[in-house]
Amino acid sequence: MDKPNVFADLADDCAALDQIIAELEPDDWRRGTPAPGWEVRHQVAHLCAVFRLAATAASDAPAFRARMDQLGDDFDANVMVALSRYLDTGPATRLQRWRQEWTAAVEALAAVAAGQPVPWLVRPLPAPVLAAAGMMEVFAHGQDIADTLGVHRDQTDRIRHVVAFVVQTWDFGYLSRNLTPPARGFRYELTAPSGQLWAYGPEDAELITGPAVDLCLLATRRRHRDDLALTAVGADAEHWLDIAQAYRGPAGPGRQPGQFARTSGGQR
Repeated sequence: MDKPNVFADLADDCAALDQIIAELEPDDWRRGTPAPGWEVRHQVAHLCAVFRLAATAASDAPAFRARMDQLGDDFDANVMVALSRYLDTGPATRLQRWRQEWTAAVEALAAVAAGQPVPWLVRPLPAPVLAAAGMMEVFAHGQDIADTLGVHRDQTDRIRHVVAFVVQTWDFGYLSRNLTPPARGFRYELTAPSGQLWAYGPEDAELITGPAVDLCLLATRRRHRDDLALTAVGADAEHWLDIAQAYRGPAGPGRQPGQFARTSGGQR
């Protein structure tokens, strides 16, 4: 991933989602999303909390570590505490905070010196990788918001950063289920939104093919594999399509087969 591009692409993805969020009516914020128990306001609050944490990690490592030391062992409880500061506000304030948090995070990450690791939840990450993780969060939670509102999102080749992050975190689905990952990852041959072919991984590894957007929908668990145009060659690759996950923590229920209409390329 090219360092200047990933930060600019993160900003562009946030700006694209901002156009959707800015059009929310007051009642839209409390509409239930495909994530059980989460309304649109929870989705936006989660993004705000993630970006605030990323900005702190990039600009003030001791403050970030102090915040981590305050967390308990209950993952869901930690999430709700992080969201709480953004939930009990009016729509205008919520929109303003969303814009403040993502802008601050992009600026802080872009200011990190090349090669300097940034402390993060599991292990330190290079700032460009953490920016790609932010793009993954925007892709995932933005999809929930778009699904709730019935809005179609046109994806661009900026999604290459999310794809690279999915490939880099290929073992997360195993780790979240206390399973032993295979000895090595897979070969990915994917079609970009532009039609280009993107390839990752050893040429002799088990193969996963299909649209790049579908891989991201799968690994963020926003679509069931049955509703995507992904194929696997090899037993381990076939199993991976069932458990793929680009984030740490509980997998959650994911989405059900047929919950969303399948079209060419797996997009709505």
